[in-house]
Amino acid sequence: MRKFAMAAGGGILAGILATTQVAGPLLAQQADEGSVYEQLDLFGIVFERIRSQYVEDVDESELIEAAINGMLTSLDPHSSYLPPRDFEDMQEDTRGEFGGLGIEVTQEEGYVKVITPMDGTPAFEAGVEAGDYITAVDGENILGLTLEDAVEMMRGPVGSDITVTIVREGLEEPLDITITRDTIRLTASRVRKEGDSIVIRVSTFNEQTMPNIEDGLKTLEDAGEMEGVNGVVLDLRNNPGGLLTAGVALADAFLDQGEIVSTRSRDITDGDRFNAKEGDITDGLPLVVLINGGSASASEIVAGALQDHHRAVVVGTKSFGKGSVQTIMPVQGDGAIRLTTARYYTPSGRSIQALGVSPDIVVAQPPRDPNAETEEDEEDNALTPLRRSESSLRGAITNDSLSEEEQEQVREEQAAAEEAAQLRDEDYQLAYAIDILKGLGVIEPR
Repeated sequence: MRKFAMAAGGGILAGILATTQVAGPLLAQQADEGSVYEQLDLFGIVFERIRSQYVEDVDESELIEAAINGMLTSLDPHSSYLPPRDFEDMQEDTRGEFGGLGIEVTQEEGYVKVITPMDGTPAFEAGVEAGDYITAVDGENILGLTLEDAVEMMRGPVGSDITVTIVREGLEEPLDITITRDTIRLTASRVRKEGDSIVIRVSTFNEQTMPNIEDGLKTLEDAGEMEGVNGVVLDLRNNPGGLLTAGVALADAFLDQGEIVSTRSRDITDGDRFNAKEGDITDGLPLVVLINGGSASASEIVAGALQDHHRAVVVGTKSFGKGSVQTIMPVQGDGAIRLTTARYYTPSGRSIQALGVSPDIVVAQPPRDPNAETEEDEEDNALTPLRRSESSLRGAITNDSLSEEEQEQVREEQAAAEEAAQLRDEDYQLAYAIDILKGLGVIEPR
């Protein structure tokens, strides 16, 4: 009994202390819940006033959608409500085919900002660039609209024209660009050979990303073009991201082991970690990853993982800096909400949110001036007859150190070098990446 009494006494004392400490939060919680219900009552009152007294008839379902979307967009630029049609469009997007202009956009301080135009789409062909701000659609100012409303204004029938007003850094006046809407059929990734290097261009991350790469590499192998390859350039420039699983699969394709990315939610038990499985599709060939300000989300996961594992040299300019994970949650009425549920972290534990991935070697793409280029071309053409070599001189003695076959091989290599110089004019960053692979190739391992 004595022990029980002491235990009981202690228990009572502990109970008093616990009550003292918990009562406050419990009362606060009840107060908060009361406040929430009062706010919901307020919402009902405002909704009823609008429905009954607004100067024009209103669509009640549109009011509810706008309220839901407003609640979500107040959280961050990537959370939003997807009405049934938008949810269907999003699902088509992940499969690689959808209708529209072909641009990935976000909202920044009330402005619609282009993350990137997707390769080969109407917006890309019309000259829309990553970093552009869209201020008007068909002459109508879109400042102050939600991102979903602005995107809705840019939608329309395939084959119809739309004029977007662009504000671009470096231009004093806004620029009007007319774009013809089309059905967007994206090839998620392409594989080609440039000289002795393999170039893998990934435009987006969807269900077709890895199958496209695997098919492209097999085509090169079947054609016997994998012999003598000095490395791989993985081009993630202007890639806005897409499916997290597709980004993880691409990073895994170049890694044999180790963490690729981890996600951390508000509840620490809801975090996730993705690890590489054994197997490198390139058998350890040197790898250069190209990024720029249009590389976002899954692109940054891939670049960050390969950089942290010292598997690749990252070249280009700082990436976009989208380090958050959005979960699509179907809701009543065939719609869905896109809700930011986690941040993701590279293998070293760094978050790229709002910071981006910094390249190991900063290489900017020089702005192209078509007029200046034309003048240089004319100058080159005028000087061509004057640019001669020893072999073109009358009576030049022959090279006695190489056979005719070896000399022909040298001439082919020189021609390839001239092609590489031409690529430098067309795509300086890609040419730089290929030059890195060439440089690595001439160094003998110790």
